[in-house]
Amino acid sequence: MQRILITGNMGYVGPVVARHLRKTLPDSYLMGFDIGYYARNLTTRGLAPESYLDVQFFGDMRKFPEKILKDVDAIIHLAAISNDPIGNKFETVTYDINFHASENLAKKARSAGVKKFIFASSCSMYGAADDHAKDENSTLNPLTAYARSKVKTEEALMGIVGPGFQAICLRFATACGMSDRLRLDLVLNDFVASAFVDKNIKILSDGSPWRPLINVKDMARAIEWAIGYKPGDVFLAVNVGSSKWNYQVKSLAEAVAAQIPGTGIDINKDAAPDKRSYQVNFDKFSKIAPDHLPRYDLIQTIQELKQGLSELEFNDHNFRQSRLMRLNELEYLRSINVLNDQLYMSS
Repeated sequence: MQRILITGNMGYVGPVVARHLRKTLPDSYLMGFDIGYYARNLTTRGLAPESYLDVQFFGDMRKFPEKILKDVDAIIHLAAISNDPIGNKFETVTYDINFHASENLAKKARSAGVKKFIFASSCSMYGAADDHAKDENSTLNPLTAYARSKVKTEEALMGIVGPGFQAICLRFATACGMSDRLRLDLVLNDFVASAFVDKNIKILSDGSPWRPLINVKDMARAIEWAIGYKPGDVFLAVNVGSSKWNYQVKSLAEAVAAQIPGTGIDINKDAAPDKRSYQVNFDKFSKIAPDHLPRYDLIQTIQELKQGLSELEFNDHNFRQSRLMRLNELEYLRSINVLNDQLYMSS
């Protein structure tokens, strides 16, 4: 029986991963480790997604207990401070959790005999880019604390891997789609929520930046692939997504408006250029994971989000001030003294 540890399992991606692995690897022993920042942000009418796990541990990645790693075969490392607004406000914390804690976890994992470390990396590390789609050999140009932390973790992993300990870095496109813990601070999710409740989408940029997207369910399928992949190299970094899913922001808004009739689009034509614009080449992933390529296209994902919001009877016109925006939840937990300024649990 394969023992798999999922860190950060109580975020946006983790619930979908847990559900998928329980279905596709039914004999595996699934473990979760999370501090619980977003534990109460459930967007499901069903059971809590932790019910798909065999055991749930709670704790801070910066104080990871090595004993949990006993007999673990593979780690799926999702835990991270997960967006640019949080990274801007908590830059030091972002590095501590996303980079230093990740490096320490990998070192502990190797010492404990863990065979595989699957790291949720990001295409955001390509940053500002020209018109050419970036592949794995392209120059990295991270523009944010979040993106820089992903680069530094990949670099650290290259120095830790060795015989018996393999690292697979999945450079995911921008996540989107429905989850048991939905985030609305992601571009497509935001647009669908705006169209659903207000029949209007406000684009803060001029709409020209490029973004590669991937449905969170396809992220889970890629992680399943990584668990079973047995390449010769002990370190692998690969872009995960589909070349068909490179979209300009304004095209995403137009697609959402087409699926939710009556939706208007406001573009800020006077906005300063958004340097976070990049297209990504996913040919490598297509070659090495032909049976796990993305299945969910843009229209399916929009419809999925629309249906999910409908089932939740979602009607929050001020959702950008809600707990479905990650920074807002952290600020609320600080305001009631559950977290301190370094996002540690208050004593």
